[in-house]
Amino acid sequence: MAQTQTTATAVARPPLTAFSWKSAVVAIGALIVFDVLINVYERLYAFSKGLDYTSADYNTYWLGMLFAELVLEAVTAGALWGWLWMTRDRALERLSPAEELKRYWALGLFVLTYTYAAYAGASYFTEQDGTWHQTVIRDNDFTPSHVIEFYQSYPIYIIFGVGSLVYAMTRLPQFAKAFSLPYAVLVGAPLMIFPNVGLNEFGHTRWFMEELFVAPLHWGFVTFGWGALAILGTWLQVCPRVLALINHIYYGKPIQSPAEVMKDPQSSVNPAACAACAM
Repeated sequence: MAQTQTTATAVARPPLTAFSWKSAVVAIGALIVFDVLINVYERLYAFSKGLDYTSADYNTYWLGMLFAELVLEAVTAGALWGWLWMTRDRALERLSPAEELKRYWALGLFVLTYTYAAYAGASYFTEQDGTWHQTVIRDNDFTPSHVIEFYQSYPIYIIFGVGSLVYAMTRLPQFAKAFSLPYAVLVGAPLMIFPNVGLNEFGHTRWFMEELFVAPLHWGFVTFGWGALAILGTWLQVCPRVLALINHIYYGKPIQSPAEVMKDPQSSVNPAACAACAM
């Protein structure tokens, strides 16, 4: 494996401000505030305005909210993913080690925000939906709890998950020319929970079964949810390159150039190399 020999004095170091938690704190904090406000709205109007889908109040408080959030989510997804693609790095083979390390930090914060959004949707809002259906029999597929859980919280974490994948593919040599199976599972499996909603609603309509979480109809939610465990495989792929960058920038050890990583990405994800860099 060819490696570029560079001394520590010749390598620029990223400023400490490059490793700030600020962007993740702002993003997760905004999501928490938003989720709290949505929960307050649900507590105020779910039972009083959302139990009869033929009523005018239901159209005002819940159907209108459903249409608005679907439009906003489509616009947000298109804007974020499109911006990441249009501003992609077209000269990754000349990426400096300092800039590459900064981008791995940014990717970590992106994944952290995705993790919170996925937890809020697939755990908290899903559990509250189960409680809703054990209390109230659904009168249509778009119950107040579904408007928030399925059509709001799930698309939000999908936007962040796909966004993080696009960021990695457009800004890091390791992911620019190779397809990361763990990363695809990490993003794709929770994403498939959203299409699985269609099967879920068909089953509940066809067989008129209410909430029993162990029922086969719900196995898809659990199976796709387990895909989040692929974050461990993603970390195993990222770890060797991050350690190599740290050892190169701060201790002057040799490292593969971005061009070499793009040519043979597999060589940069060897766990043995990770262990060697840590020594």
